[in-house]
Amino acid sequence: MNLHAIRAIYIYEMKRFFRTVMESLLSPVISTSLYFVVFGAAIGSRIDQVEGVAYGAFIVPGLIMLSVMTQAISNASFGIYFPKFIGTIFELLSAPINFLEIVIGYVGAAATKALLIGVVILITANFFVDLDIQHPVAMLAFLVMICLSFSLFGFIIGIWAENFQQLQLIPLLVITPLVFLGGSFYSISMLPPAWQTVTLFNPVVYLISGFRWSFFGTADVAIGYSLLAIAVFFALCLAAVWLIFKTGYRIKS
Repeated sequence: MNLHAIRAIYIYEMKRFFRTVMESLLSPVISTSLYFVVFGAAIGSRIDQVEGVAYGAFIVPGLIMLSVMTQAISNASFGIYFPKFIGTIFELLSAPINFLEIVIGYVGAAATKALLIGVVILITANFFVDLDIQHPVAMLAFLVMICLSFSLFGFIIGIWAENFQQLQLIPLLVITPLVFLGGSFYSISMLPPAWQTVTLFNPVVYLISGFRWSFFGTADVAIGYSLLAIAVFFALCLAAVWLIFKTGYRIKS
């Protein structure tokens, strides 16, 4: 394992993040505050509690998931796409490092950025609502796994994309709608029975449900299904990345 190569890639990507650290961290603070004003004040005044949890607190896991998933994908996809765009990826591929070290460097940096943003949102939420996290270790484990999984997914998108527009295609048209329809701001038990069944085909439901369980001990689906969902998604992304480097898909001329 070439630790020097991993460290070089990781530090380079993190430096790019810290060059705009104020914008990177200020944006989730502002957006989180706006969500609490809109959902917490406007809707929260009509919905007192959901499954025994104050509505303002209930939406916190969904807010974190929305930002963490999109940021992990965005950071990882741009991180690997830019070297491909300017041609420096060929220097990386010709260096004495293997695909695993490249992935660890880029995905590790993207996951770290997403994790920092998730922590910032969690801290910001505490200024608006009282949060008592029942399973802090499980919450951290879920957060780390989701950051890693969606960073891997973003890495795949960065390899697949042929222009900057395609980098935003899947996050905007697929991930964001799935998060909003995945029970991020409501419990799926509030839906009619037919729609509850349809919603269970949304994989994001299992991720949000498991993450919410770590906060409040309540979930829309069994925690075992949530753990299985994140494990399967992580494994599929890892297999896809391995296949990309094995075949040279869109990274070799």
